[in-house]
Amino acid sequence: MLKITDLHAYYGSIEALKGINLEVAEGKITCLIGSNGAGKTTLLKSISGCVDCKGSIKYGEEAELIGMSPQKVARQSITHVPEGRLIFPGLSVYENLEVGTITWHGFFGRKPYDVEIEEVFSLFPRLREREKQLGWSLSGGEQQMLAIGRALMSRPKVLMLDEPSMGLAPLIIAELFEKIIEINKLGITILLVEQNARLAMRVSDYTYVIDQGNINIHGPSAEVRENPNVIKTYLGKFAKSKF
Repeated sequence: MLKITDLHAYYGSIEALKGINLEVAEGKITCLIGSNGAGKTTLLKSISGCVDCKGSIKYGEEAELIGMSPQKVARQSITHVPEGRLIFPGLSVYENLEVGTITWHGFFGRKPYDVEIEEVFSLFPRLREREKQLGWSLSGGEQQMLAIGRALMSRPKVLMLDEPSMGLAPLIIAELFEKIIEINKLGITILLVEQNARLAMRVSDYTYVIDQGNINIHGPSAEVRENPNVIKTYLGKFAKSKF
């Protein structure tokens, strides 16, 4: 679905990614783990067209994403749920969800999106209960559900999630990751960036480990979980835990 080759990304003169090679298989959950500042968010921003970069990011057989604007990338059905959720606090839940349709519906289009709304509300019943509430009044977990729901309204083929568990209680995290599995079962390919390494590797099919802008370990998630360096650095005493 995505094939990244020799990707270098820059913030001014600082090189944040140093020749990344990575593939995201269609219909699978691929996760990227690493410490703070390792380059995880930069990789997602590079795919979304938000960072200066060079190399190649192929989408499907032909589309080259390098050089595309973020708007054009979004219209390729690649949707990015950013770190920190970034919902619109002054809009209602329903209005936030409506914003997600812009890539295919336009600002003043007349195409219906009742089916998409119903799918999101079925996946996240709490959003249905709060559809008239303003975004700022939601809990952290509800805001994350809203951010993912807004992304689903764009009819994504690839969904990129940046630290969805950040700042959430353990029970909410477990519930949210069950929903991520459900979304994947709908046929949506997922690229997951997550600091909760043990949980990310439990739900994903393939794992990449990034350190200081380089991929130094990768493989099927079940194998990477058993890597001694991964256990020591990212799992520790929780290596055998479910979450």
